[in-house]
Amino acid sequence: MHPPLFIRPLSEAERAQLRAGLHSADAFTLRRCQILLASAQGQGATGIARNLGCSKGTARNAIKAFHAEGLACLKEKSSRPHSARPFLTEQHLPALEDLLHHSPRLWGKPTSLWTLDLVAEVCHGKGWTPRQLTGEAIRVALKRLGIRWRRAKHWITSPDPAYARKKKRVTD
Repeated sequence: MHPPLFIRPLSEAERAQLRAGLHSADAFTLRRCQILLASAQGQGATGIARNLGCSKGTARNAIKAFHAEGLACLKEKSSRPHSARPFLTEQHLPALEDLLHHSPRLWGKPTSLWTLDLVAEVCHGKGWTPRQLTGEAIRVALKRLGIRWRRAKHWITSPDPAYARKKKRVTD
C-alpha cells in the first residue's frame, strides 16, 4: 500500500494558474488541474480517483509530476520512449544517398533496381543498423532524412554515354 501523497502548499500564483486550467480546452491539462487542486485541499489519491473517475495511479502520477516539474507538469509530454532513437541518422545520409545512386549488383544483389527491403539488407550488411529493418522502417527513415523514395526506373541514370538514346528508344 502506498503512503498518502499530497502536493506541497501552493503559492497564490500557482493556485490561480491551476484554477485557470480548469477552463482549459485540453483534457490533460484540465484533469491535472483538478487532481492538483483536490490534493491541495487535503484529498488523498484514492479520494481524488473516486471523485474524478480516474485511477489512483493517475492521481499519484500527477502529484509526483508536480513535485518534480512544478506547473510545467500541466502540459502533456511525448509518449515516445526515452530510449527510442532512429537507427539511420544524419551521419548516414551522404552514404545512403550514394548507395541509392548505384546498382544493387555492386553489393552482390541479383537485381539492378532498389527495393526498400533490399536497402534494408545492404544497410544491415554495412553495419549501419544493428538488425535488419523492414522496408517500411527504411521508407520512414528515408523520409525523415529528406530522401524521396521513388521507383528507380524513373530517375536512375547510367554512366553509359548512349544511355539517354537507348532509354528514349525503349520508352517510344
